Amino acid sequence: MKEVKREKSCGAIVFRHNGSSYDIILLKHKYGGHWSFPKGHVEAGENEFRTATREVKEETGVFIRILNGFREAVEYYPKPDIRKQVVYFLGKAINENLVPQEEEVSEVQWVPIELAGDMVTFANDKRLIRLAKRRLGIAGPSARKNRKYSKSSY
Repeated sequence: MKEVKREKSCGAIVFRHNGSSYDIILLKHKYGGHWSFPKGHVEAGENEFRTATREVKEETGVFIRILNGFREAVEYYPKPDIRKQVVYFLGKAINENLVPQEEEVSEVQWVPIELAGDMVTFANDKRLIRLAKRRLGIAGPSARKNRKYSKSSY
């Protein structure tokens, strides 16, 4: 049996304020055609934050400031002998003009966070959007339904 190779990437769910809600960046990957978040491989000497901010800038043209308190890891097998971990942060956009990286990205756009879950391809990304909404204080119906109440709130 072949040994499983491990890969690591980092990226971010990038947001901006849009009135009383938020938009996030989604991009369509040239290879695979799936909608997801900006991310990429960790390069030698980089930490997770540096990789995430570099990849967002390279793939979208947007600079970000990473928020504290949000670090979510997703693991999957892109091939049977490769186990990939992707660490995502939540990043506030410093600029908003989108410039897609032509080599890897076929499309990039700002999407209202309430609609983004319907656009992303993978279940892991849908879960990340729910977690980002919670971190940003956006409580959808499922968040309210699952909220635990302390004795003082009865």
